[in-house]
Amino acid sequence: MEFKVIEIKQGVLSANDREADGLRRELREKKTFLLNLMSSPGSGKTSTLMQTIPRLTDSLRVGVMEADIDSDVDARTVSATGAQVIQLHTGGMCHLDAEMTRQGLNELDLDALDLVILENVGNLVCPAEFDTGAVKNAVILSVPEGDDKPLKYPLMFTVADVLLVNKIDAAACFDFDLELFTQRVHALRPGIPIFPISAKTGEGVEAWCNWLREQVQQWQES
Repeated sequence: MEFKVIEIKQGVLSANDREADGLRRELREKKTFLLNLMSSPGSGKTSTLMQTIPRLTDSLRVGVMEADIDSDVDARTVSATGAQVIQLHTGGMCHLDAEMTRQGLNELDLDALDLVILENVGNLVCPAEFDTGAVKNAVILSVPEGDDKPLKYPLMFTVADVLLVNKIDAAACFDFDLELFTQRVHALRPGIPIFPISAKTGEGVEAWCNWLREQVQQWQES
């Protein structure tokens, strides 16, 4: 007996891509830049935001959407920066898609924001598969995770537009080869900017912030 096979995932992703393209058009009209920040749990997304946002608020109005399966711990932490912050609960889902992102954006005052940062659910698999409608995708990898992650999770590094290597202050404690890691990333995403940073000490964060400011300015002027 033969059965009809329906490729559900392909259909879901195709519909999401259309939704994401529409969301980007709306963001362009409002001149609001959406950054999708992805990483594995514990790599330092929230602590990186705590270093990043205060360096941007002299020139940019910043909002943050914190996505987690549960809790509001990260939203409470980031709210100390003075940024507009909302918490998104995914109901057990391991990623955000474009419609979920839109629901979050509807709760922010976008007319009062130049930059919205979506801190996606922590993992290196599912978030890479779904276009959120962001203008750029940023990925954080921490030194303790190892320099082999581009080999194990290639899609995440392929969809990234910028990469932060966090906890660089602890590099001496781990067998992390930054040069080899860079080669592996550039084999997947040639020319992608890579910023070694420490969310603990602030090392390298200013260079990352300068890059982000330039991206927002280009988006608003285009």
